[in-house]
Amino acid sequence: MFTNDKTVKVKAGNVEIGGGAPISVQSMLCVPVHNIEENVAQAKRLQASGCDIVRVTVPDKEALKTVEALKKNISIPLVADIHFDYRLALDSVAAGVDKVRINPGNIGSDDKVKLVADACRKAGVPIRIGVNSGSLEKNILAKYGGVTPEAMVESGMYHISLLEKFDFEDIVLSLKSSDTFKMYKAYELAAEKCRYPLHLGVTEAGTENMGVIKSAAGIGGLLLRGIGNTIRVSLTDDPVKEVEAGIKLLKAIDLRKDGIRFVSCPTCGRTQIDLIGLAKQAEEKLADCKKNITVAIMGCVVNGPGEASAADIGIAGGKNCGVLFKKGEIIRKLPEEELLGALLEEIEKM
Repeated sequence: MFTNDKTVKVKAGNVEIGGGAPISVQSMLCVPVHNIEENVAQAKRLQASGCDIVRVTVPDKEALKTVEALKKNISIPLVADIHFDYRLALDSVAAGVDKVRINPGNIGSDDKVKLVADACRKAGVPIRIGVNSGSLEKNILAKYGGVTPEAMVESGMYHISLLEKFDFEDIVLSLKSSDTFKMYKAYELAAEKCRYPLHLGVTEAGTENMGVIKSAAGIGGLLLRGIGNTIRVSLTDDPVKEVEAGIKLLKAIDLRKDGIRFVSCPTCGRTQIDLIGLAKQAEEKLADCKKNITVAIMGCVVNGPGEASAADIGIAGGKNCGVLFKKGEIIRKLPEEELLGALLEEIEKM
Protein backbone atom coordinates (compact mmCIF):
# COMPACT_ATOMS: atom_id res chain seq x y z
CA MET A 1 0.00 0.00 0.00
CA PHE A 2 1.18 3.52 -0.79
CA THR A 3 -1.29 5.15 1.60
CA ASN A 4 0.00 7.65 4.09
CA ASP A 5 -0.56 6.02 7.49
CA LYS A 6 1.12 8.86 9.41
CA THR A 7 -2.07 10.91 9.48
CA VAL A 8 -4.70 10.62 12.17
CA LYS A 9 -7.78 8.58 11.28
CA VAL A 10 -11.21 10.19 11.09
CA LYS A 11 -14.51 8.55 10.31
CA ALA A 12 -17.30 9.90 8.10
CA GLY A 13 -20.26 7.61 8.60
CA ASN A 14 -19.00 4.11 7.83
CA VAL A 15 -15.92 5.28 5.88
CA GLU A 16 -12.53 5.75 7.51
CA ILE A 17 -10.19 8.44 6.17
CA GLY A 18 -6.47 8.55 6.95
CA GLY A 19 -4.35 6.49 9.28
CA GLY A 20 -3.70 3.84 6.64
CA ALA A 21 -7.35 3.38 5.66
CA PRO A 22 -8.04 2.61 1.96
CA ILE A 23 -8.21 5.64 -0.32
CA SER A 24 -11.87 6.65 -0.70
CA VAL A 25 -13.44 8.17 -3.82
CA GLN A 26 -15.75 11.15 -3.51
CA SER A 27 -18.08 13.12 -5.76
CA MET A 28 -20.65 15.89 -5.49
CA LEU A 29 -24.27 16.17 -6.57
CA CYS A 30 -24.71 18.68 -9.40
CA VAL A 31 -28.46 18.98 -9.97
CA PRO A 32 -30.39 21.96 -8.50
CA VAL A 33 -30.33 21.36 -4.75
CA HIS A 34 -34.03 22.02 -4.17
CA ASN A 35 -35.06 19.30 -6.62
CA ILE A 36 -35.23 16.49 -4.07
CA GLU A 37 -36.20 13.73 -6.48
CA GLU A 38 -33.35 14.40 -8.91
CA ASN A 39 -30.79 14.69 -6.12
CA VAL A 40 -31.86 11.36 -4.64
CA ALA A 41 -31.77 9.72 -8.08
CA GLN A 42 -28.28 11.06 -8.80
CA ALA A 43 -27.00 10.05 -5.37
CA LYS A 44 -28.29 6.51 -5.92
CA ARG A 45 -26.48 6.35 -9.27
CA LEU A 46 -23.28 7.54 -7.62
CA GLN A 47 -23.58 4.95 -4.87
CA ALA A 48 -24.18 2.21 -7.45
CA SER A 49 -21.11 3.33 -9.42
CA GLY A 50 -18.83 2.80 -6.41
CA CYS A 51 -18.76 6.28 -4.88
CA ASP A 52 -17.61 6.09 -1.25
CA ILE A 53 -18.65 9.57 -0.07
CA VAL A 54 -21.05 12.08 -1.67
CA ARG A 55 -21.35 15.82 -1.06
CA VAL A 56 -24.35 18.13 -1.40
CA THR A 57 -24.44 21.90 -1.22
CA VAL A 58 -26.53 23.45 1.56
CA PRO A 59 -26.99 27.12 0.61
CA ASP A 60 -30.16 27.70 2.64
CA LYS A 61 -32.59 26.06 5.07
CA GLU A 62 -34.79 24.79 2.23
CA ALA A 63 -31.89 22.56 1.11
CA LEU A 64 -32.10 20.68 4.42
CA LYS A 65 -35.15 18.87 3.02
CA THR A 66 -32.88 17.42 0.35
CA VAL A 67 -30.34 16.46 3.02
CA GLU A 68 -33.01 14.57 4.96
CA ALA A 69 -34.23 12.79 1.82
CA LEU A 70 -30.70 11.78 0.88
CA LYS A 71 -30.03 10.35 4.33
CA LYS A 72 -33.14 8.18 3.98
CA ASN A 73 -32.26 6.88 0.53
CA ILE A 74 -28.50 6.23 0.44
CA SER A 75 -26.14 4.31 2.70
CA ILE A 76 -22.86 6.04 1.82
CA PRO A 77 -21.71 9.02 3.93
CA LEU A 78 -23.19 12.42 3.09
CA VAL A 79 -21.19 15.65 3.31
CA ALA A 80 -22.83 19.05 3.72
CA ASP A 81 -21.08 21.80 1.77
CA ILE A 82 -21.42 25.02 3.79
CA HIS A 83 -20.28 28.54 2.99
CA PHE A 84 -20.31 31.42 5.49
CA ASP A 85 -23.48 30.61 7.49
CA TYR A 86 -22.59 28.63 10.62
CA ARG A 87 -26.28 28.03 11.34
CA LEU A 88 -26.57 25.86 8.23
CA ALA A 89 -23.69 23.75 9.52
CA LEU A 90 -25.52 23.26 12.83
CA ASP A 91 -28.76 22.43 11.02
CA SER A 92 -26.97 19.96 8.72
CA VAL A 93 -25.43 18.14 11.67
CA ALA A 94 -28.87 17.98 13.30
CA ALA A 95 -30.25 16.57 10.02
CA GLY A 96 -27.77 13.69 10.20
CA VAL A 97 -24.96 14.52 7.77
CA ASP A 98 -21.80 12.47 8.20
CA LYS A 99 -19.29 15.23 7.47
CA VAL A 100 -19.24 19.00 7.04
CA ARG A 101 -17.15 20.94 4.54
CA ILE A 102 -16.58 24.46 5.87
CA ASN A 103 -13.82 27.00 6.41
CA PRO A 104 -13.90 28.11 10.06
CA GLY A 105 -12.41 31.51 9.21
CA ASN A 106 -15.37 32.32 6.96
CA ILE A 107 -18.18 31.79 9.44
CA GLY A 108 -17.56 34.64 11.85
CA SER A 109 -16.45 35.03 15.44
CA ASP A 110 -14.89 32.44 17.73
CA ASP A 111 -18.18 31.71 19.44
CA LYS A 112 -19.69 30.63 16.11
CA VAL A 113 -16.70 28.41 15.33
CA LYS A 114 -17.01 26.88 18.80
CA LEU A 115 -20.71 26.14 18.27
CA VAL A 116 -19.94 24.25 15.05
CA ALA A 117 -16.97 22.42 16.57
CA ASP A 118 -19.01 21.40 19.63
CA ALA A 119 -21.96 20.22 17.52
CA CYS A 120 -19.72 18.16 15.24
CA ARG A 121 -17.81 16.65 18.18
CA LYS A 122 -21.03 15.64 19.92
CA ALA A 123 -22.39 14.03 16.74
CA GLY A 124 -19.09 12.41 15.74
CA VAL A 125 -19.01 14.42 12.50
CA PRO A 126 -15.62 15.38 10.99
CA ILE A 127 -14.98 18.73 9.33
CA ARG A 128 -13.22 19.15 5.99
CA ILE A 129 -11.44 22.44 5.67
CA GLY A 130 -11.61 23.31 1.99
CA VAL A 131 -8.92 25.76 0.94
CA ASN A 132 -9.24 26.94 -2.65
CA SER A 133 -6.56 28.94 -4.46
CA GLY A 134 -9.23 31.38 -5.63
CA SER A 135 -10.40 32.36 -2.16
CA LEU A 136 -7.34 32.88 0.03
CA GLU A 137 -7.33 35.48 2.81
CA LYS A 138 -6.20 38.97 1.77
CA ASN A 139 -3.43 39.17 4.38
CA ILE A 140 -1.98 35.85 3.21
CA LEU A 141 -2.12 36.91 -0.43
CA ALA A 142 -0.32 40.13 0.49
CA LYS A 143 2.33 38.23 2.44
CA TYR A 144 3.18 35.91 -0.47
CA GLY A 145 2.48 38.32 -3.30
CA GLY A 146 -0.35 36.23 -4.73
CA VAL A 147 -1.50 32.62 -4.87
CA THR A 148 1.39 30.27 -4.12
CA PRO A 149 1.54 26.75 -2.69
CA GLU A 150 3.00 28.24 0.50
CA ALA A 151 0.06 30.66 0.76
CA MET A 152 -2.43 27.82 0.35
CA VAL A 153 -0.79 25.79 3.10
CA GLU A 154 -0.65 28.75 5.47
CA SER A 155 -4.36 29.34 4.90
CA GLY A 156 -5.08 25.69 5.63
CA MET A 157 -3.03 25.68 8.82
CA TYR A 158 -4.76 28.88 9.95
CA HIS A 159 -8.19 27.29 9.57
CA ILE A 160 -6.99 24.18 11.37
CA SER A 161 -5.80 26.32 14.30
CA LEU A 162 -9.29 27.81 14.65
CA LEU A 163 -10.73 24.33 15.24
CA GLU A 164 -7.86 23.11 17.40
CA LYS A 165 -8.46 26.12 19.67
CA PHE A 166 -11.68 24.38 20.71
CA ASP A 167 -10.08 20.92 20.97
CA PHE A 168 -11.58 19.72 17.70
CA GLU A 169 -9.35 17.30 15.80
CA ASP A 170 -11.61 15.28 13.47
CA ILE A 171 -10.29 17.29 10.56
CA VAL A 172 -9.64 16.62 6.87
CA LEU A 173 -7.77 19.23 4.81
CA SER A 174 -8.01 19.99 1.09
CA LEU A 175 -5.83 22.47 -0.82
CA LYS A 176 -7.33 22.65 -4.28
CA SER A 177 -6.26 24.65 -7.30
CA SER A 178 -7.01 24.51 -11.01
CA ASP A 179 -3.25 24.78 -11.49
CA THR A 180 -1.99 21.19 -11.24
CA PHE A 181 1.55 22.21 -10.27
CA LYS A 182 0.40 24.56 -7.47
CA MET A 183 -1.98 21.90 -6.18
CA TYR A 184 0.79 19.29 -6.20
CA LYS A 185 3.29 21.51 -4.39
CA ALA A 186 0.71 22.64 -1.82
CA TYR A 187 -0.12 19.06 -0.82
CA GLU A 188 3.57 18.18 -0.80
CA LEU A 189 4.23 20.98 1.70
CA ALA A 190 1.11 20.17 3.73
CA ALA A 191 2.16 16.54 4.11
CA GLU A 192 5.25 17.75 5.99
CA LYS A 193 3.31 20.03 8.34
CA CYS A 194 -0.14 18.54 8.74
CA ARG A 195 -1.05 15.42 10.73
CA TYR A 196 -4.61 15.36 9.42
CA PRO A 197 -5.88 13.38 6.40
CA LEU A 198 -5.59 15.11 3.03
CA HIS A 199 -8.43 15.26 0.50
CA LEU A 200 -6.80 15.43 -2.94
CA GLY A 201 -8.24 17.16 -5.97
CA VAL A 202 -7.54 19.48 -8.89
CA THR A 203 -10.47 21.87 -8.79
CA GLU A 204 -12.11 23.19 -11.96
CA ALA A 205 -10.08 20.59 -13.84
CA GLY A 206 -12.25 20.89 -16.96
CA THR A 207 -14.30 18.56 -19.11
CA GLU A 208 -13.77 14.82 -19.10
CA ASN A 209 -10.71 14.55 -21.33
CA MET A 210 -8.45 17.25 -19.88
CA GLY A 211 -9.96 16.92 -16.40
CA VAL A 212 -9.00 13.26 -16.14
CA ILE A 213 -5.48 13.97 -17.39
CA LYS A 214 -4.90 16.85 -14.95
CA SER A 215 -6.32 14.81 -12.08
CA ALA A 216 -4.24 11.76 -12.94
CA ALA A 217 -1.11 13.90 -12.97
CA GLY A 218 -1.82 15.74 -9.71
CA ILE A 219 -3.70 13.15 -7.66
CA GLY A 220 -1.84 10.14 -9.04
CA GLY A 221 1.57 11.72 -8.57
CA LEU A 222 0.83 12.50 -4.92
CA LEU A 223 -0.64 9.07 -4.17
CA LEU A 224 2.44 7.40 -5.61
CA ARG A 225 4.45 9.34 -3.01
CA GLY A 226 2.20 8.22 -0.18
CA ILE A 227 0.45 11.59 0.07
CA GLY A 228 -3.34 11.71 0.24
CA ASN A 229 -6.17 9.82 1.89
CA THR A 230 -9.33 10.55 -0.10
CA ILE A 231 -9.82 11.89 -3.63
CA ARG A 232 -12.22 13.63 -5.96
CA VAL A 233 -11.71 13.84 -9.72
CA SER A 234 -13.56 17.07 -10.55
CA LEU A 235 -15.10 17.05 -14.03
CA THR A 236 -17.50 19.28 -15.90
CA ASP A 237 -19.62 16.24 -16.65
CA ASP A 238 -21.86 13.62 -15.08
CA PRO A 239 -20.46 13.02 -11.57
CA VAL A 240 -20.65 9.26 -12.18
CA LYS A 241 -17.74 9.81 -14.57
CA GLU A 242 -15.80 11.38 -11.68
CA VAL A 243 -16.24 8.22 -9.65
CA GLU A 244 -15.34 5.95 -12.56
CA ALA A 245 -12.20 7.98 -13.23
CA GLY A 246 -11.25 7.95 -9.55
CA ILE A 247 -11.65 4.19 -9.28
CA LYS A 248 -9.65 3.63 -12.48
CA LEU A 249 -6.91 5.89 -11.17
CA LEU A 250 -6.65 3.90 -7.94
CA LYS A 251 -6.58 0.64 -9.91
CA ALA A 252 -3.87 2.01 -12.20
CA ILE A 253 -1.51 2.51 -9.25
CA ASP A 254 -2.57 -0.71 -7.53
CA LEU A 255 -4.45 0.93 -4.67
CA ARG A 256 -7.68 -0.92 -5.50
CA LYS A 257 -7.82 -4.62 -6.20
CA ASP A 258 -11.52 -5.13 -6.89
CA GLY A 259 -12.38 -5.64 -10.54
CA ILE A 260 -10.44 -6.41 -13.67
CA ARG A 261 -7.18 -4.71 -14.62
CA PHE A 262 -6.66 -4.49 -18.38
CA VAL A 263 -3.37 -4.68 -20.24
CA SER A 264 -3.52 -3.92 -23.96
CA CYS A 265 -0.88 -2.88 -26.45
CA PRO A 266 -1.12 0.28 -28.59
CA THR A 267 -0.91 -1.82 -31.80
CA CYS A 268 1.63 -1.51 -34.60
CA GLY A 269 2.12 -2.67 -38.17
CA ARG A 270 2.33 -6.30 -37.04
CA THR A 271 -1.30 -6.27 -35.86
CA GLN A 272 -3.62 -8.16 -38.20
CA ILE A 273 -6.81 -8.31 -36.12
CA ASP A 274 -9.21 -5.58 -34.98
CA LEU A 275 -7.42 -5.18 -31.66
CA ILE A 276 -8.89 -1.77 -30.83
CA GLY A 277 -12.41 -3.08 -31.36
CA LEU A 278 -11.72 -6.22 -29.33
CA ALA A 279 -10.21 -4.24 -26.44
CA LYS A 280 -13.16 -1.86 -26.27
CA GLN A 281 -15.67 -4.71 -26.41
CA ALA A 282 -13.84 -6.64 -23.70
CA GLU A 283 -13.70 -3.60 -21.42
CA GLU A 284 -17.41 -2.94 -21.95
CA LYS A 285 -18.54 -6.53 -21.36
CA LEU A 286 -16.37 -6.93 -18.27
CA ALA A 287 -17.17 -3.54 -16.74
CA ASP A 288 -19.17 -5.08 -13.91
CA CYS A 289 -16.88 -8.05 -13.29
CA LYS A 290 -15.42 -7.89 -9.75
CA LYS A 291 -12.86 -10.66 -10.15
CA ASN A 292 -9.40 -9.60 -9.07
CA ILE A 293 -7.58 -10.59 -12.27
CA THR A 294 -5.44 -9.05 -15.00
CA VAL A 295 -6.70 -9.46 -18.57
CA ALA A 296 -4.43 -8.87 -21.58
CA ILE A 297 -5.63 -7.92 -25.07
CA MET A 298 -2.56 -8.00 -27.32
CA GLY A 299 -2.01 -7.45 -31.01
CA CYS A 300 0.47 -10.17 -31.93
CA VAL A 301 2.56 -13.01 -30.57
CA VAL A 302 5.50 -10.66 -29.99
CA ASN A 303 3.49 -8.65 -27.44
CA GLY A 304 1.20 -11.50 -26.48
CA PRO A 305 2.04 -14.44 -24.25
CA GLY A 306 5.58 -13.15 -23.81
CA GLU A 307 5.31 -9.51 -22.73
CA ALA A 308 1.93 -10.14 -21.09
CA SER A 309 2.99 -13.33 -19.35
CA ALA A 310 2.06 -11.87 -15.95
CA ALA A 311 -1.58 -11.55 -16.99
CA ASP A 312 -3.97 -14.12 -15.57
CA ILE A 313 -5.58 -14.57 -18.97
CA GLY A 314 -5.41 -12.93 -22.38
CA ILE A 315 -5.70 -13.08 -26.11
CA ALA A 316 -3.18 -12.22 -28.80
CA GLY A 317 -3.68 -11.80 -32.53
CA GLY A 318 -2.19 -13.54 -35.54
CA LYS A 319 -3.14 -13.46 -39.23
CA ASN A 320 -6.96 -13.47 -39.11
CA CYS A 321 -6.70 -15.63 -36.01
CA GLY A 322 -5.31 -15.52 -32.51
CA VAL A 323 -4.45 -17.38 -29.36
CA LEU A 324 -5.93 -17.61 -25.89
CA PHE A 325 -3.32 -17.80 -23.12
CA LYS A 326 -3.05 -18.04 -19.35
CA LYS A 327 0.02 -16.86 -17.46
CA GLY A 328 1.99 -16.83 -20.70
CA GLU A 329 0.99 -20.38 -21.72
CA ILE A 330 -1.05 -20.75 -24.93
CA ILE A 331 -4.15 -22.84 -24.38
CA ARG A 332 -5.96 -22.51 -27.70
CA LYS A 333 -5.64 -21.14 -31.23
CA LEU A 334 -8.88 -19.60 -32.52
CA PRO A 335 -10.34 -17.72 -35.49
CA GLU A 336 -10.47 -13.95 -34.89
CA GLU A 337 -14.26 -13.91 -34.54
CA GLU A 338 -14.14 -16.45 -31.68
CA LEU A 339 -11.42 -14.77 -29.59
CA LEU A 340 -13.62 -12.51 -27.48
CA GLY A 341 -16.22 -15.19 -26.77
CA ALA A 342 -13.55 -17.67 -25.71
CA LEU A 343 -11.94 -15.07 -23.46
CA LEU A 344 -15.22 -14.24 -21.72
CA GLU A 345 -16.04 -17.92 -21.32
CA GLU A 346 -12.71 -18.63 -19.63
CA ILE A 347 -13.04 -15.63 -17.33
CA GLU A 348 -16.49 -16.85 -16.29
CA LYS A 349 -14.90 -20.13 -15.16
CA MET A 350 -12.17 -18.41 -13.12
